[in-house]
Amino acid sequence: ERILFAGPGKTEVELEFVLGRGIGEIHVESLLEARRVGAISAKLGVRARVALRVNPGAEVQGGAMRMGGKPAPFGVDEERLDTVLDFLVADPNVEFQGIHLFTGTQILDDSVLVAQYRRGIEIARRVSDRIHRPLRTVDFGGGLGIPYFPSETPLSMPRLADSLQSLAADVRADARFQGTQLLIEPGRYLVGEAGIYIARVNDIKESRGKTFFIVDGGMNHHLAASGNLGQVIKRNFPVAVVNRLDDPAAAAVDVVGPLCTPLDVIARDVALPAAQVGDLFGIFQSGAYGRTASPLGFLSQPTPAEVIVRDGTATLARRRGTYDDALRDVP
Repeated sequence: ERILFAGPGKTEVELEFVLGRGIGEIHVESLLEARRVGAISAKLGVRARVALRVNPGAEVQGGAMRMGGKPAPFGVDEERLDTVLDFLVADPNVEFQGIHLFTGTQILDDSVLVAQYRRGIEIARRVSDRIHRPLRTVDFGGGLGIPYFPSETPLSMPRLADSLQSLAADVRADARFQGTQLLIEPGRYLVGEAGIYIARVNDIKESRGKTFFIVDGGMNHHLAASGNLGQVIKRNFPVAVVNRLDDPAAAAVDVVGPLCTPLDVIARDVALPAAQVGDLFGIFQSGAYGRTASPLGFLSQPTPAEVIVRDGTATLARRRGTYDDALRDVP
């Protein structure tokens, strides 16, 4: 009951599975999906708790990935909101809860976040007026970013907090939000800096004046660091030879993985200490969109182990192995 289910293309099998187990809320992405949820709920004899994901206009978009405000498979376009909303409210097999805002991600400018939140409040007011009651949930989505590159500065939480105080006061004074739960999805902000990806240097080679460190994992383990998860221009994550942190940097090198594709570059022209085979190469800011957002089965390469370190104690969470092993926890 504490789980929200969002994302386009939910299958009937998935929806029947979660509806049969009392999931907290399904975030509907289209009119067809709204009909599908209603039909499955009727078959199971349950009442689905749903919210409507909204793709708002372009005026408040921002962040490293500006997702909303343009044609997208995610959510219902704001200009078509009423059609899907009226269907959900009229369906006796559905309990309409609220809205989910689809905008951008990796936002480091607090003013952009606040503008998006204010736009979400405006849409929520419009929806509340149409259904003649307060919404139970308003999900502002994700968006809180962390700095990956030298030109980036951290999100200012003090400024964001000050702005949210004013926004919260407006909401508290509005009867349309009586009892409404306001949600955000700060996954990257919470866990991004907690993760480090480590690969072992297997080979060091020269090719026409360029030095390559070849490590035992690449885009198959860390697609985001390779730039193949949405970067237009390749930029390096913060990296280091982690067993040589005190050594001075030498010449710039490329760090590549073991895959038979030129896409498998996880750092380009980066100044690192002179390394040796067996050294450990690390990518910081890897706690989000690392292992779980990567093509682990690519070319049948081994999957990476996952180790959780807490209070100085390391615990193996997932063992290194085949792709089949990637889905199995350590017993």
